Amino acid sequence: MKNILVVGGGFAGVWSAAGAVRAARENGIPESELQVTLVSSGDDMVMRPRLYEADPEKMRVPLDRILGPIGVRRVAATVTHIDTAARSVTATGRHGRTDTISYDRLVLATGSQLVQPKLPGAQRMFDVDTLPAAAALEYHLQRLPEAEPRQGRFTAVVVGAGFTGVEAATEIGGRLKAVADAWDCTDPVRVVLVERADVVGPELGPGPRPHIESALESLGVEQRLGRTVESLTEHEVRLSDGEVIPAATVVWTAGQTASPLTAFIPGERDRLGRLHVDEFLRVVGTSDVYAAGDTAAAMAEEGNTVTQSCQHAMPLGRFAGHNVVADLHGLTQVPFAPEPYGTGLDLGPTGALISMGWDRKVQLTGQAAKETKVMINTQLIYPPIDDADALLAQADHNAKPVGEVV
Repeated sequence: MKNILVVGGGFAGVWSAAGAVRAARENGIPESELQVTLVSSGDDMVMRPRLYEADPEKMRVPLDRILGPIGVRRVAATVTHIDTAARSVTATGRHGRTDTISYDRLVLATGSQLVQPKLPGAQRMFDVDTLPAAAALEYHLQRLPEAEPRQGRFTAVVVGAGFTGVEAATEIGGRLKAVADAWDCTDPVRVVLVERADVVGPELGPGPRPHIESALESLGVEQRLGRTVESLTEHEVRLSDGEVIPAATVVWTAGQTASPLTAFIPGERDRLGRLHVDEFLRVVGTSDVYAAGDTAAAMAEEGNTVTQSCQHAMPLGRFAGHNVVADLHGLTQVPFAPEPYGTGLDLGPTGALISMGWDRKVQLTGQAAKETKVMINTQLIYPPIDDADALLAQADHNAKPVGEVV
């Protein structure tokens, strides 16, 4: 029996596993000849694009209800080492037991992680990078009314005005107001967005910027551009220009890097730590390791590299799953070819923004864009559960992917 091992239970991992099962079934490969195993430290697929919203605990789907119906074996463990020469990974389970899992082909789909700042008081910062982190922020916000009334009790400083930072900044004011109103608190709600660059959304380009700036102004989000956070305490944030902002909440959103497990794979990496892959998503310089999602520096259309987002993680998974099966069984591999690139940016109560292309030409704004963004976030990015046929239908690399604008 051949063994395909997928490491990672996010968008890329789930769709890699499903894509492999689909490829095996459509090519008549019996289950007795191929085992697909997915290793993930958690029991759920986390809807990471939604973690800036309130009530993050609800934003997950049990992996067993996705993978179980299609026969994917799931191992609940944390991979700590990869030995490409021995074709094995070392994984530690929840009870401390360490096992070695062998593979014939490996798909590394362990995503990315937030770059943690090194500055005085950094341990007091919150983020929305993982479900536990988002839950900790939610717990903190809900308990602000219990804190001693003082200046800045309902002030949030969001650091980083990129995609995540803008979404967090336009959403958190409403979350703070809801908490304050529920407790009849009269403290003013204040949101301050801090960005090192001299513009908001530096990587989003000039097209969306006027709409972002208009939304921030409409919501009363203050901007501190060309500055960074120098230090923070329980009640204050000091910026690089010396300004001190009384604030009980600081959310860090600046900087992403690929999973540290990429270090175990021989090969070149880009500035984000992603592994260079060929057109079939095989890691360049290896014979049996593929990368998908935020660990892969794959080429998208027009010579652009894929983004670290679920809109690319999903098709990367589908193609990787198909190609590992094709590789193992002498079938035709398929070059990675995602749908045209688009961006859906949530702008809180003011609506949203939908753009298309790498130059991000704005297509839709306001409440119409918000409806599209909500549909994507609450419906299209969710995989079918308890339905093998529906899941495998969506796992087809030739099918038009759903939820590509996120």
